[in-house]
Amino acid sequence: MNAGTPVRGAAHTSSRSAILDVIRAAGTISRVELTHATGLTAATVSTVVRRLLDEGLVVEAGRAESTGGKPRMLLQLDPAARYAVGVHLDHAGITYVVANLGGQVVARWRRPGTGADDPRVVVDRIAAEIAANVARIGVDRRLLLGVGVVSPGPLATSTGMTIAPPVMQHWSDFPLAAVIEDAVGLPVLLDNDATAAALGEYWSGGVPTGAVCAALYMGTGIGSGIIVDGAVYRGRSSNAGEVGHVCLDVDGPPCWCGGRGCLEALAGPSAVVARALDAGIALPGRSVSEDFAALARAAARGEDEPVRLLAESARYVAAATQSLANVLDLDLVVLTGSSFAHAGSLYLPVVQERLDGAFFARATHGVRVTISSHAAEAAAVGGAALVLQAELAPRQAGMRIVADALTEVPAGSGVA
Repeated sequence: MNAGTPVRGAAHTSSRSAILDVIRAAGTISRVELTHATGLTAATVSTVVRRLLDEGLVVEAGRAESTGGKPRMLLQLDPAARYAVGVHLDHAGITYVVANLGGQVVARWRRPGTGADDPRVVVDRIAAEIAANVARIGVDRRLLLGVGVVSPGPLATSTGMTIAPPVMQHWSDFPLAAVIEDAVGLPVLLDNDATAAALGEYWSGGVPTGAVCAALYMGTGIGSGIIVDGAVYRGRSSNAGEVGHVCLDVDGPPCWCGGRGCLEALAGPSAVVARALDAGIALPGRSVSEDFAALARAAARGEDEPVRLLAESARYVAAATQSLANVLDLDLVVLTGSSFAHAGSLYLPVVQERLDGAFFARATHGVRVTISSHAAEAAAVGGAALVLQAELAPRQAGMRIVADALTEVPAGSGVA
């Protein structure tokens, strides 16, 4: 089967989820186009669409321009039909978003991080924040599908962080999902922050259907999430894409993960900030995130030492990205996360140049590098997207969605 052949719902767990996902990706689409894009029969499309209209998830958005026959009715998601909450749990700060059915963020806010507080105290704060802000923005709680909570990996869905970064060691083996679900009263999903950020890019339209994409995530650490033809590749334990713990120097500095010479230990924000302090650069000193942001601003102003430090980091990041692109045969890399929100414009040209000149399959196709439009809160957006996709358009692992663009279907296909 070639990439242009419709896959009859195989990428999704049901015809309903396949149709919802195609409508979401298309923006507006007719029933005729849905039959082509999904490979489902005209009768199935008509039946499922009718149910989605009855549920209020989909609305009719007027007719398309006539091409000689009766103009076709266009369908689109009703963005206000359902909502999801995303929470990014990190030592540096806790970021919250509320996203609508289309993946657009309708509210975002940030509060102090976990610090040294007991995890149950932090969970109580999270529950209070969600309740207060959902009420503030006027979202009917009955329309909330659930909460997606994301944090640095490695993660186990039953116990949360199995190996936590040094500053969050007291969260190791804390039953995160169960405790938050009890506190909030909504279903809770957990995932790695980088993986969630990749899904958020896809759900909100930053990754086109059919792309093989890595969302390269740099917050306080470095990771990546992988999207293949609209499906997240998670690996055996939902910890795929840990590019920050790929060894770039076998004799390099020790990393908190137990390895040596990892990308994160050589070029992550903590490593860059430590080198800046050794060089005598004055920084705010409140957190790695704030210090890295200050360095990025200084580099953007052209200050020599910050420029040198970030250029060195960018070269390591580019080398690791090339390896990731070679292994996965990527065609898109999205730079995302709070650190790339500050410094992405300094890293992008270095990563793009490396891929243009050294990506193994460059004679066949290139790899485009972009910066996320919501890099600062990407992980929280991804948390909300986890819920939206799981509830409305779940996918079967390892399956593919139709990659080619929607095209006109000949008249007489059986749907109007």
